[in-house]
Amino acid sequence: MPVRTPVTAYAHSESDTRNRQGGSGILALLHGASSSEVRLLRTTEVDRLAQTIRLGKRPHPVPLDPASWTVLQRCLDHREAWPTENPHVMVTKGTKAGRSPASTAYLSYVLDDCGYPPRMIRSTRLVDLVNTMDPKLVAAAFGMDPQAALIYLADRVDPGRLPPQESR
Repeated sequence: MPVRTPVTAYAHSESDTRNRQGGSGILALLHGASSSEVRLLRTTEVDRLAQTIRLGKRPHPVPLDPASWTVLQRCLDHREAWPTENPHVMVTKGTKAGRSPASTAYLSYVLDDCGYPPRMIRSTRLVDLVNTMDPKLVAAAFGMDPQAALIYLADRVDPGRLPPQESR
């Protein structure tokens, strides 16, 4: 185990933040992961062979693209360097001694530098998916109530459903 000096401790904390930002940000943006899904993700829910994760109430494992897998792998590699019995992927200084997940406030803080809260990042992905695919399929894939997916259709009109416009 490397010796920790004030310089390496600072570098370690900078690395901590980058790994958590990347992990929580990419899971929200590309996979529509909510803050609670990221906070509660346990190491046992990561399948390294299949490169999938289990998120929240989703009925199936979520396959990760190469970029997402690389970022998650960095988080896991960094986490394994910490002596902890905490089962969660995201471990903080305050949670490494116990078994509880990182706080909701902490997860929001991690993404402060990007300028967008986790909920907005997730919503961006869901709006895109619901407006380009069947909302019921999106709801099923995300383990959501079908009515909840319809919220993301607000203010969208499918031009194919409008009557043809007559030329004057």
